[in-house]
Amino acid sequence: MSKGTLFDKVWDLHTVGTLPSGLTQLFIGLHLIHEVTSPQAFAMLRERGLKVLFPHRTVATVDHIVPTDNQARPFADSVAEAMIQALEQNCQENNLTFYNIGSGNQGIVHVIAPEIGLTQPGMTIACGDSHTSSHGAFGAIAFGIGTSQVRDVLASQTLALAKLKVRKIEVNGTLNPGVYAKDVILHVIRTLGVKGGVGYAYEFAGTTFEQMNMEERMTVCNMAIEGGARCGYVNPDQVTYDYLKDRDFAPKGADWDQAVTWWESIKSDANAEYDDVIVFNAAEIPPTVTWGITPGQGIGIHQFIPKPEELAEEDRFVAEEAYRYMDLLPGQPIKGTKIDVCFIGSCTNGRISDLREAAKIAQGRRVAEGVKAFVVPGSERVKQAAEAEGLDKIFEAAGFEWREPGCSMCLAMNPDKLQGRQISASSSNRNFKGRQGSSSGRTLLMSPAMVATAAIKGEVSDVRDLL
Repeated sequence: MSKGTLFDKVWDLHTVGTLPSGLTQLFIGLHLIHEVTSPQAFAMLRERGLKVLFPHRTVATVDHIVPTDNQARPFADSVAEAMIQALEQNCQENNLTFYNIGSGNQGIVHVIAPEIGLTQPGMTIACGDSHTSSHGAFGAIAFGIGTSQVRDVLASQTLALAKLKVRKIEVNGTLNPGVYAKDVILHVIRTLGVKGGVGYAYEFAGTTFEQMNMEERMTVCNMAIEGGARCGYVNPDQVTYDYLKDRDFAPKGADWDQAVTWWESIKSDANAEYDDVIVFNAAEIPPTVTWGITPGQGIGIHQFIPKPEELAEEDRFVAEEAYRYMDLLPGQPIKGTKIDVCFIGSCTNGRISDLREAAKIAQGRRVAEGVKAFVVPGSERVKQAAEAEGLDKIFEAAGFEWREPGCSMCLAMNPDKLQGRQISASSSNRNFKGRQGSSSGRTLLMSPAMVATAAIKGEVSDVRDLL
């Protein structure tokens, strides 16, 4: 009787061979590219006289450098304009599908692929972007890769990788009101650490994930990488199939029935053997906010910034650096921290369900004086859906700016940047020093509903007070 995990099954099915180095040569079913990590890869191909081996397996969009306030071409930023032109040319020369601005399908790469049905269970997916782990929500094995690996996939449709161990992260029970998928993954990373997942794939399992919709599962898998895991995934189930059915690239007719039968077969077996299992209770997870300079430095909304003596010895050095950089004191409450900028969006939390939750908080209220708050849909389809529901009007009436789709103030390779020492409540995924466009800017990660609450209150606040 099989005792395999989904990871093992998908890995074995995509193994081309074992290289002399001992690494696995793994076939990649879907290669997603954007404007940031692909130009150098295409240049390397040209230098070697190579072509893209399977053009139909590569799909491109533009997301990191696009301005979200005015997308008229040419872009005001000449570097951004050069990058989008390079992508346009590379896609044209290699006959690649490119979802450009105005195509109806442009957006953040990890938002558009699932919503048009490109992302499916049992696939191997690669993209030159660390948050490719998002696609694991569908029961795919998805890797973020570097530029030289982007070249390798373009040229050979394979990657050389070491096989990972599998850790099962089981969360059981129902989340309390005001606690969201973002809080779950921040809690997991806080508990296991930012290096806890090194060498592992994370399988997210348990009744809590079974109750989540696909967008919530994507939020969790998106940030598996922030816990040190190479990828994260959830086994496919009826929720997965209901989401995928009738999407543009989903199988149709008899092919659909055949696909579902196969997807069921690749799920982790009931008696699958894991390298490690860790169990959490959903009821114990609070609304969570990061206070420091790594996604692992998080606390519950009513907790206090930890004192050095409360931390493990290996965590104290980074904590001391975080106190200085964030200008926060050990023992002080995170609640009440003043906020300058509030950003709702990103590949973690820029989907329609994220915007709905934030709009519930914004409705009938006003952004606090002196706070700049803006909402950036994750794709053109998300923007269209939100506007059809009137969410844009709710946000604008409350004093939020409503923007065009893009990565915006996450990596901030566009005009959306923090200024100086501004402090941001952000629904994105990284709170590293300088992450949101200012070398001295400060980022607090939280759920979209918590960001909306901070915008209304002008300070870090408990979303449950406004629900």
